[in-house]
Amino acid sequence: MTQEVVSKNEAVARRRISGFVLVPLIAFALMVLFGWGLFRGGDDLPSALLGKPVPEFALAPVLGRDDGLSTQDLIGHVSLVNVFASWCVPCRAEHPLFMELSATGEVPLYGINYKDPPEQARAWLDELGDPYARIGADIDGRAGIEWGVYGVPETYVIAPDGTIAYRHVGPITRANLEETLLPIVRDLKTQAGKEPTQ
Repeated sequence: MTQEVVSKNEAVARRRISGFVLVPLIAFALMVLFGWGLFRGGDDLPSALLGKPVPEFALAPVLGRDDGLSTQDLIGHVSLVNVFASWCVPCRAEHPLFMELSATGEVPLYGINYKDPPEQARAWLDELGDPYARIGADIDGRAGIEWGVYGVPETYVIAPDGTIAYRHVGPITRANLEETLLPIVRDLKTQAGKEPTQ
């Protein structure tokens, strides 16, 4: 009987020790995986919509703005579409770059305000400035689903024929803007200028 009690105590002690080792090991592995996903640069996530027409959508304007956004607004010229939200910290970080870009007039910037309470969206734009030519309010997130949005922010380059030419997941940095997005925009504009008119 004493031997049986000792065996049970040893088994409990072994489980406790393996739990002390196993739990931190699992936590560390999850932290490494999370850190890798966070810092590896999200613009290489695949998108089934690249080279395909933008989804059919029509969004009402954000509270306090006059113009919403629809599929038809994105056809006939090169443009950028930025999916953002007031509750998104990285969106706040990239916003000054969009304000600068808007001031240059080089490319129209459109916004899809994703799952934002209307008053918060309006207050955010009033506080930080509104770089968007048009903004659609995607309150229920349905348009975001159609676009294949993983999370905010995301930015798309739209070709003149209304197809998605490029997708960037995560906040835009100056390097992203100057080395990737704007060269794609300029190339698409050049290609559009060379195409014969009918």
